[in-house]
Amino acid sequence: MATLRGFSPDDDTPVFVISVAAELAGMHAQTLRQYDRLGLVSPSRTRGGGRRYSARDIATLREVQRLSQEEGVSLAGIQRILELEHQVDALRARVQELADELDRVRDAHGQPGSRVFAVGPAGEIIAMRAGQRPRANRSQALVVWQPHF
Repeated sequence: MATLRGFSPDDDTPVFVISVAAELAGMHAQTLRQYDRLGLVSPSRTRGGGRRYSARDIATLREVQRLSQEEGVSLAGIQRILELEHQVDALRARVQELADELDRVRDAHGQPGSRVFAVGPAGEIIAMRAGQRPRANRSQALVVWQPHF
């Protein structure tokens, strides 16, 4: 669903009333109400309960229509596709957060080098300092970890 990526924050602003959103999406307003009831596209609500659609909502409506008409996907299938797309987007955002955090750590501490770990008697992993050896009552197994950047 590449059509849903690349939106700016303004694309999330709920500005379109249901009649305008229906026209922009090429659908009947009743179809939009049905999709809202099913949870496929849930627009924002005004204080009075009126639906307000964003540009992102319109793009999602168009994608729902495309999947339904061109690909023959059922509404339940479309709902699952949209759920999975949201999960993928959340995972991508989390990966980016972790990559950013890793970059911050690298910048703060310089490029990390090799790390040495020992395996304890109960199978636990023990971080060792460079040149340090495990105590006699611990396993003598050592693993050298080298990051690949």
